[in-house]
Amino acid sequence: MNFILDDPAVEQRYNEILKKIRLRKNGVVADKMKQLGLVYPVNWGVSIVDLRGIANDYEKNHLLALKLWNKQWRESKIMATLLDEPKRVTEEQMDFWTKSFDNSEIAEQAAANLWVYSGYAFIKALEWCRGKKHIVRFTGIQLMGRLAMVEKAAIDEMFEPFFEVLLPLSKDKRLGNVFFRSFTILGSRSKYLNASCLEFAEGLSKSDSENARQLAVTIVDELKNAGVRGSF
Repeated sequence: MNFILDDPAVEQRYNEILKKIRLRKNGVVADKMKQLGLVYPVNWGVSIVDLRGIANDYEKNHLLALKLWNKQWRESKIMATLLDEPKRVTEEQMDFWTKSFDNSEIAEQAAANLWVYSGYAFIKALEWCRGKKHIVRFTGIQLMGRLAMVEKAAIDEMFEPFFEVLLPLSKDKRLGNVFFRSFTILGSRSKYLNASCLEFAEGLSKSDSENARQLAVTIVDELKNAGVRGSF
């Protein structure tokens, strides 16, 4: 994973990107993020909007993405998710990066910018939902929601296996927000999945976990919303 071949052109782009990141540093934002629990080894406080703007100046390149990830700055890692080539992403890379995520922000960025476009997205989302590490489970749920949103061509049945692994996750209070967001996205995808998600939520309402029961109330309320049902 850490072995990187030399390429003068990639090295030049890599150094250009790091320079652009430094020029947009914002210490106030970095300090506020730290106070909110978003901690990184190095954080320049550059906005996601600015990072996307920088990324738009470059073509996607797998080697460049690996070099940026290995730099281990907040911004370089987010840039790596923006500039990698989904078709060249391996399962090994997905596992390696995900297990090393610093916090929920980088997990959300990776899922939205890169993982969802990988050929292993469904496999990994399901596998990570069964993971032992909190950030891995978080990423699995987040990726499930992104798949429900982005993969328009996927048949509804491809999401059915998730119902078999989500019950234990509903009991974890730390996963409450991402569970609600991703699950309601799933339930808003189609009439069939709306009914399946409501049935699952009804089961949660009988759980021995207070967190699961509270989730059930908010999920049912959201998925029975007229606006949601009118979108099918």
